[in-house]
Amino acid sequence: MSETQRKIRWGVVSTANIGTEKVIPAMQRAELCEIHAIASRSIDKATSVADELGIAKAYGSYEELLADPEIEAIYNPLPNHLHVSVSIQAIEAGKHVLCEKPIALTSDEGQQLVDAAAAHPELKVMEAFMYRHHPQWQKAREIVRSGGIGQLKTINSLFSYFNDDPDNIRNMADIGGGGLMDIGCYPISVSRFIFGEEPTRVQGLADMHPEFGTDVMASAILDFGTGTSTFTCSTQMAPYQRVNIFGDKGRVEIEIPFNAPPDRPCKMWHQTDTGDIEEIVFDICDQYGIQGDLFSQAILNDTAVPTPIRDSVANMKVIEAIVRSNTSGTWESV
Repeated sequence: MSETQRKIRWGVVSTANIGTEKVIPAMQRAELCEIHAIASRSIDKATSVADELGIAKAYGSYEELLADPEIEAIYNPLPNHLHVSVSIQAIEAGKHVLCEKPIALTSDEGQQLVDAAAAHPELKVMEAFMYRHHPQWQKAREIVRSGGIGQLKTINSLFSYFNDDPDNIRNMADIGGGGLMDIGCYPISVSRFIFGEEPTRVQGLADMHPEFGTDVMASAILDFGTGTSTFTCSTQMAPYQRVNIFGDKGRVEIEIPFNAPPDRPCKMWHQTDTGDIEEIVFDICDQYGIQGDLFSQAILNDTAVPTPIRDSVANMKVIEAIVRSNTSGTWESV
């Protein structure tokens, strides 16, 4: 087997649900990923998950996993406040790192990870915005860039779910909870991905939970100069997600833009300047598996990852500007 065909040996730091229920099974089905070890602060928990998912090794600490010479890459789905510190530990241990979003609690903290990655150019480091790798988003960007909707004017996104559990990390402000951090980061990322540039200013409004101290609903306008993006995200609304991309001659609508299902085809609609609407159906695929393979391929070929880690800091800067705007009541520069 050639270097470009072998599988990368992965270790997972955490038994978080996003990993055990979605990412790990997808990567185990992928072509270039071998989930070789998993770690938890509880060896019993790590062993239980390893047995359940057929993972060879279980560790009772993150440090033990990072010291394993057989592990080449780390997937980090820890709570937000541990993204940067543990990822930097992994880099210093000589591991490539795929870290869940949002990359950090602040852009300054995120920059620490960027700097650590820059100090080790032989290692690959990327934020796990899995949606970008799904064929539906590659197609959406292709349509926009090829003039399929005319001039890009505005993007409208909505992403919501309902979770009022005070013990859920998404409702804990001190460790990076709240709607903007958990799911608002997606429409921000989408907007930057489709416009291909950064917004110059934003205006935001948030509804804060009186006990949790987190935003349970946030809305924002992003000004890209040539167009805008608007979105609402909420942790206490009926579950829903949709993205519409509007141009002066057409539009693109994505049915399930972020949590694309891995077990059924995905759909989008492209309205052209004639008014005709084409339904585009995508073959069944798993965006988490695609992400794992793309990252592994970058390691094997020693090529750039699909999204440079500095992109993560740019996303965080938009989140911070929205938070400032909610306080000031005015437009805030990014």
